[in-house]
Amino acid sequence: MSAEENKKLVFKPKIIGFLCNWCSYAGADLAGVSRVQYSPNLRIIRVMCSGRVDPIFIAEAFLRNIDGVLVLGCHLGDCHYISGNYETELKMDMLNKLLKLVNFSDRFRLDWVSASEGNRFGQIVNDFNQHICELGPSPIKKEELKQEYVENFNAIISALSDSRLRILVAREREIINVGNAYNEIIPKEEYEEILDDAIYNEFIRQKIIQKISKSGKSVPEISKEIQIKPNLVLKHIVTLRQRGLVDLDKINEEIPTFISIKEGK
Repeated sequence: MSAEENKKLVFKPKIIGFLCNWCSYAGADLAGVSRVQYSPNLRIIRVMCSGRVDPIFIAEAFLRNIDGVLVLGCHLGDCHYISGNYETELKMDMLNKLLKLVNFSDRFRLDWVSASEGNRFGQIVNDFNQHICELGPSPIKKEELKQEYVENFNAIISALSDSRLRILVAREREIINVGNAYNEIIPKEEYEEILDDAIYNEFIRQKIIQKISKSGKSVPEISKEIQIKPNLVLKHIVTLRQRGLVDLDKINEEIPTFISIKEGK
């Protein structure tokens, strides 16, 4: 047996589960009193509603070497707070799209468990635990990859904190079902395209800020480091300067360098 295979056999993943008080936590309680066997690797955090789980909590957990994260709420339509889990679905979809950009989405799962589904709760936990065991430890734990992932997750956290992005997500259900301020209903597919574009662009902008947080760099240097075309880097730099997040550092042989500035953080 190889050393790598042996490591997987002894690997016990660290998994966090955010469970809503009224359904999934009650389902976990039922699993316990019913003696349903499930993995002991899950560490439960009880919240009043799955809608209370900010995606930043999950990104922060991954940044702290957690191997997998579960979010379990009431089934859609059964939320104790009427629409809380619909908001959860939208927020977690935004998070999942960001995690895909850094190849981490397979370490996160959103699902629904009712108070009467103790067996389902146990099955979800066991399936997810097995899935994480097959993936192995979080790559953030590898010293040679740590810096890159830290930068990526800091960029994700900053993107998730952006008020423009959060408003786009928060108003999705209203705009595709009721309409915007001009009573225009935007089809879901069209809105998703707008949202996908906004998520990707905000992530790239935050990556740029990460790269120039300590010292100024030129557009070609930034382009090389984040593997984005120079003309696109320049467009993002212009946007960041307009927001007061980035400014001109200095000019070296007619080539400007840019640096992030404290006032905009």
